[in-house]
Amino acid sequence: MKLIMKKQTTTLYIVCSTLFLSLFTGCSKDFEQINTDPTQLSQGTFKYEYLFTTAQLYANGNPDGYANGMFQSSMSYASTMMQHLSATNPVWYGDKYIYNANYNGSYWTMFYGSGIKAVVDVVENSKDKPEKNNLYNTARILRAWYFQQMTDIYGDVPYSEAGLGFTQGKTNPKYDDQQSIYNGLLAELEDAASKLNADPAANTLKSADLFYQGDVAKWKKFAYSEMLRLALRLSKVDAPTGSNWAKKAVAGGLMQSNDDNALVPHEDQNTRPPSNPVGLILHSREPNSYRLSKTFVDFLKANNDPRLGYFGAVITDPTNTADFGNENPAVQMGQPNGYDKTGGPKDISTAPGYPGDQNKYSVVNRHTFARENAPSFILTYAETQLLLAEAAQRGWVTGTASTFYNQGVMAAILQLNQTGANISDGTASAYATAHPLVANTALQQINEQYWVATFSDWLETWSNWRRSGFPVLTPVNYQGNSTNGTIPRRFVYPLDEASVNPANYSAAAGKIAGGDKLTSRVWWDKQ
Repeated sequence: MKLIMKKQTTTLYIVCSTLFLSLFTGCSKDFEQINTDPTQLSQGTFKYEYLFTTAQLYANGNPDGYANGMFQSSMSYASTMMQHLSATNPVWYGDKYIYNANYNGSYWTMFYGSGIKAVVDVVENSKDKPEKNNLYNTARILRAWYFQQMTDIYGDVPYSEAGLGFTQGKTNPKYDDQQSIYNGLLAELEDAASKLNADPAANTLKSADLFYQGDVAKWKKFAYSEMLRLALRLSKVDAPTGSNWAKKAVAGGLMQSNDDNALVPHEDQNTRPPSNPVGLILHSREPNSYRLSKTFVDFLKANNDPRLGYFGAVITDPTNTADFGNENPAVQMGQPNGYDKTGGPKDISTAPGYPGDQNKYSVVNRHTFARENAPSFILTYAETQLLLAEAAQRGWVTGTASTFYNQGVMAAILQLNQTGANISDGTASAYATAHPLVANTALQQINEQYWVATFSDWLETWSNWRRSGFPVLTPVNYQGNSTNGTIPRRFVYPLDEASVNPANYSAAAGKIAGGDKLTSRVWWDKQ
């Protein structure tokens, strides 16, 4: 199987952002002091274009090169809960729905402690500077993406007062309810996109922008595609509002091809931007802890999906990181979720169809998603087209659902070429032709393809599954699990919130129907 390997390049902006990243991250150790004492960190310390780069690096879950945020929340939990991956290693808690406070709070700590702090600081320090108009509005769009991530994971979260400790002294931010957060995010995306200036002279970001090099046309597409994502989140709880915002997103202008995908570039462990967090974990840090899930592999095989050989490889000894294994689709085999290696009744050797050796189960392909210098996907054209297909199917927007669906499926297949695959347009077109959208099963088909398309962006996979109900996943019921054998619906607030922000935490936790638990639901996840 021929693969295309692309080397990502770094710039002076990225190197400089690393310096500011280190300074900015270090501030979190003395958060309250620094956020209330301007003498500790002056506005002149940073060039805010570089700080914008820092915020983008945090968005991919591996700003420091260790990938703890990505591993503990997205991979350990979401990837296995969504049955893309399966793990017998006990610290992959999501495989068996076991609560771990540190892992559940990992994204909260990383985003609020550094990523959101960075992007809010950019917004606050560029908002009254006309010469920084594009920096200001681009940062507002990125901020909206950040808060979408946080509220989708936890529900009610600090929003209107978050990140304002340094500029406004708000060190104990209130938790806003998720409905008001969504209203704010949608309005901000619309306003920020409308105020971007296409004059090349207004582009102060340039290479400091890892996604688009300051190209406002692409940022507008990002903003309206993010708006469509948010609009569809409302399908169960407020369809009329969702429909209204979906129409606005289409009118504003969505992503038009995979060239519009928002990607964070990566190199290796010793350069900046640091390794792709997914590749780092799957290739170097946890090469033998996981396998592709049987649910995922069986779905791809049942549909004769041309991506299977690019998703998986069978490796005799996964700890040999120099071995890229057998990528032949015919030999790929998924490991069932919910098993361990303790020698007990749930030992993997007792699983139905066990092949006699755990190493006969597939790991993630090391030429594509398990490659440390592959890009990270933040928001894509394929996702956008599949969401557009659902919006059309629901009658929210004009257009033909089947056309949007075909474009989304083909884009999702060809998107793998950005990871290092070599799939032709003809192959993608043939697959789409062989798997047309059928009206009676349209919502299921669209969201099953979204499930495949968001491989590696597992928190998004999880959010869309909670909203749509597809694919239909069979839960595991491992002894000692924390959910009575049901797939978690949200993350629990970090334990230290009860001590550092007690009044606001208690008020938010007390509002959650069912309590602050994995089994409770966020506002848009209506039963």
